Amino acid sequence: MEEGGAIPTPEVLSGEGIASMLRGAGCVFAEDEARLLLAEASGPAELADYVRQRLAGIPLEYIVGWADFAGRRISVVPGVFVPRRRTGLLVQEAADFLAARGAAGAVVVDLCCGSGAVGVGIAAKVRGIELHAADIDQVAVDCARRNMEPLGGQVHQGDLFEALPPELRGRVRVLAVNAPYVPTAAIATMPPEARLHETLACLDGGADGLDVHRRVAAGALDWLEPGGRLIMETSGRQAAGTASILAAAGLAVRTVRSAEVDGTAVAGTAPLA
Repeated sequence: MEEGGAIPTPEVLSGEGIASMLRGAGCVFAEDEARLLLAEASGPAELADYVRQRLAGIPLEYIVGWADFAGRRISVVPGVFVPRRRTGLLVQEAADFLAARGAAGAVVVDLCCGSGAVGVGIAAKVRGIELHAADIDQVAVDCARRNMEPLGGQVHQGDLFEALPPELRGRVRVLAVNAPYVPTAAIATMPPEARLHETLACLDGGADGLDVHRRVAAGALDWLEPGGRLIMETSGRQAAGTASILAAAGLAVRTVRSAEVDGTAVAGTAPLA
């Protein structure tokens, strides 16, 4: 979205006028965003401020303070990764696996959790789980706690598995991971809303985009219970590489795609023995 120019005074802002300005600034869903800004603003002055921020390229979710994900309102703050619709595939895959394997008392971990959206989505679909999440960024951890603690989830700060309580080792039934998978050189081609406003650590996956996937796969078997499942978001282009990494780590692998949400994930199941 490109930066826009001056906007009318608050008194003359209307839904049609806001949508026109957003459309002119390159916003694809201008009408939907205009309706949301109108609904969320407490009055004309705040609405004008919201529109100015949006025309300046600030992500809509940062402006209103929440993102719509998997049918839930997820609190987000500036800098924290904004949950994408495609990541709903992780939630659905986890819920389906837990329904088949059993959910009562199951340990579910949302690793590289950001706002905690994946964990919240799973908890909303599946009752009786023991929910944990972890992220290296303290701002993300604080945000995830606001989203997950009302559901009984626990959020830990640290680098991947180092953040998790040791007593979870070998007990995780579902490890849901939305780790960065964008190659470093491709960051510059991302939409400015992401590359200018989200932290680099939640986007940059290293030279080939798969550095964090390797690190997660290397530790997964130590933390999964027998027959437990790692479900990792990736891209269509990166899927083969992600699958190869998980297979080399000793997991039985399958790749999952959803045209509905335009998502791709690789699921790796730990051996039963």
